[in-house]
Order: sequence, then structure tokens, then C-alpha cells
Amino acid sequence: MFLAKLMLLGSGELGREFAIAAKRLGCEVVACDRYARAPAMQVADDAEVFSMLDGAALRAAVEKHRPDFIVPEIEAIDTATLSALEGEGWHVVPSARAAQLTMNRDGIRRFAAEELGLTTSRYRFAETEQEALDAAEAVGLPCVIKPVMSSSGKGQSTAGTPDDVRAAFAYAIEKMRGDRPRVIVEEFIRFDSEITLLTIAAADGIHFCAPIGHRQEAGDYRESWQPAALPPAVLEDAQRQAATIVRALGGRGLFGVEFFIAADRAIFSELSPRPHDTGMVTLTSQDPNEFELHLRAILGLPLGPILPRGPSASAVILADRPSRRFRFDGAAEALALGTAETPVDLRLFGKPETLAGRRMGVALARAANVDDAVAAAKAAAAVVTIAHDEEN
Repeated sequence: MFLAKLMLLGSGELGREFAIAAKRLGCEVVACDRYARAPAMQVADDAEVFSMLDGAALRAAVEKHRPDFIVPEIEAIDTATLSALEGEGWHVVPSARAAQLTMNRDGIRRFAAEELGLTTSRYRFAETEQEALDAAEAVGLPCVIKPVMSSSGKGQSTAGTPDDVRAAFAYAIEKMRGDRPRVIVEEFIRFDSEITLLTIAAADGIHFCAPIGHRQEAGDYRESWQPAALPPAVLEDAQRQAATIVRALGGRGLFGVEFFIAADRAIFSELSPRPHDTGMVTLTSQDPNEFELHLRAILGLPLGPILPRGPSASAVILADRPSRRFRFDGAAEALALGTAETPVDLRLFGKPETLAGRRMGVALARAANVDDAVAAAKAAAAVVTIAHDEEN
């Protein structure tokens, strides 16, 4: 009846687009998350609500639904249970080892730098304020301090003085996920740009999408664009490093590999073994998009040619306060900004609750060049507002 049965662990906006791609190819989708009515649940065949860090609940859901593929969409998962399930024959995408190494920044950074020899910034780890101060002295000020376990840049800040280090350490611990009070203290890279290189491990080898540029604020992306302009030698080096780490992690699927670009150097930053938030731009910039590529690679299907549709951009739509009673205004005005030369589209995620700074949607645009695409996407995002009803 179905091509395959997929269980999503995490059902946010990335999971929603993946579930849509899966349904278009006739797959059955079970969406799991810690809260009801998560975005992917709204388009899935079935849903389960539990914490992904609850190993017993995770195992119970797998044994109940018996999926062909377990597809993590978030970092905060009980990876010990994932490894045990994989050892029993369940197929974890791309692998339990990839999920385990990338769940925490210390695991993937040490793997990349110390085992694979990729180009990275100087770094140290710290579990106390004094260790953070010592680490900052070792890597030099200014430095960047992040929780080893977080998502979408939460808890990240830059420190220029010892007092800043103390404040940044406290902020990172406050915003971390899980129960590991540990931070990474990194050398501050004076980079020219940041890119995400979507790298696909498929049945016939490694493939790449055009590099995606992005701008971050408060540790989270605000706009992304494709293609990002890179010197050929720098792009070749980034592709070499991305292929090295993706092959070493093993399994099939799409990986979002992040780099700082500083002059003629591609400096490895982070990796996600799943579709990437900055890759939302591929919903308008290329065919197949990142979600379709992830699905095809998982299922062992041919990727086909990856065809660019023109310079494109995405810009986020953020909430400014917590609420369960809200509505979107301005969608018509945003879409009316589109023209034949610069088409505009929206993706509103269907999250049941707003939070301050929470990503609730993106505007998408294509244009004759990247700068115009970014401007169009930002203009469309700016006219979409979130109105809040009075809470009773």
C-alpha cells in the first residue's frame, strides 16, 4: 500500500516539508514531537506525543508503529536508545552514530578536527565559569560561547572581556537543551561570509547543492540565499571537507554542513545530519528541494539532476511574544509584492503557539540576482504580522 513507512522524531517546520515530500511519493508518515499539533503532525498519517529524550517512550513508539525508517529531525533525542534500536535491526537515518555525534557540539567538533583533520577554529570546552575563563584565555578574546547542546543558535553569544565571558557562560547554560551544563568556547573568526553546503549521501555517491549563504542574528538565521558566491578553489575545498565528514559518518541522506568563509579558507563550523533551516530557500531555488533530496537518498531512489531555478532567498517571520491565540495578517499584501520577474511565496508553519523570537514562517523570493531576491524576501516577510487576541 505504501512505498515506505517513516517515523519522524521531531515534527517542526523542517519535518512538515519532509512529510509533504514523503506523502507525494506515497509514503506513510508517523510524526512524533513533545507537543500536540506540531507542524508535521498536521500532514502525517499518525502522530505520537512524547519527549524525544524519553528512551522508553521512544522505544514504545517504534515498536508500536514498526517503521521502515526512523528519521530524526531534531538534535535532542535519546541517542543511546537510537543506537540500541539500530543494533536490533531498525533503520535509523542516516545512522544512530551520526545522530549521537551531532547531538552535542563537542562530539562533532572533536570528530571533525581531531579525527578527520578538517579546518576548524581553535576551541575548548568548559563546565564551570572558571573553565570558561581559562578556555577564553587559551583561544583568545573575543571568543564565541555556545552550549554544546542547543538548536537554532540558542544560547550563543560573543564575549570580548572576562566579564562578558562570565555573562556568556551563564546565558549558554540557561539556554542549553538537555542536562549537560557544558559549553564550547571558540576562537572568533573574522569571516567574510557563512555558508551551508547541502551534501547528499546517495546510493550512487556524494552530491552537492549550490552553496547557500546566510545571515545570523542572536545565533539564528534571518535570511538565506542561493547561490552564495565563492571562489572556485574555496568551494572545492568546502566540498572536499563536506564529503570527508559525510562519508565518515556513514548512511544515506542529506547533511547540512556549515562553513565560515574567510578569504581563501573554508572553516568547518557545524553539521546537521538532516535538512537545514537555511535550506528552506530550496523550496523556491532548486528542483528537487532539500526535503525531496533527503527522502530520495533515504529510500535509495535516484536523485535526478539538481536543477537551479534562479537566484533566490528566504527571510524569516518571527513572533514577538508567547501566545496560543493569534493570527497572521498581511499575507495578501506580501504575495502581492511578487511579479513575473520576482515571484514571491510564503510558508507559514502552523505552530500552535508563539514564543518571543520563535520562527513562525518564511517568505521566499526569486529575482535576477541574489541581492534583489534577498530584498524581495525581506520586504514580503516584513508585511506579514502576527496579531494576538486577548487571552482569557
